[in-house]
Amino acid sequence: MAEPRAGMRSGHIPGSANLPYTELLAPDQTMLPPDALRARLAAAGVNGSRPVVTSCGSGVTATILTLAMVQAGLPIGAVYDGSWTEWGGRPDTPIAT
Repeated sequence: MAEPRAGMRSGHIPGSANLPYTELLAPDQTMLPPDALRARLAAAGVNGSRPVVTSCGSGVTATILTLAMVQAGLPIGAVYDGSWTEWGGRPDTPIAT
């Protein structure tokens, strides 16, 4: 997908996985039950065996992923609050496409 913000590089942080926060929500926009969260997180490679840093476009919705990890009973992750705005906006950071 092309980056919608003018002047921002398209891509993602190398080694990252994609799990849209919307996949962690029920139709009524509440968080899924813990077992469903664990399954969705595990499908994205998050199973508690290694540290996780969540990110998104600006650092806001990444917090939903971190909350889902807590609700699922997994070790709490860190939030990269600069997220893609910071990473993709710097000319000296590597990107994967």
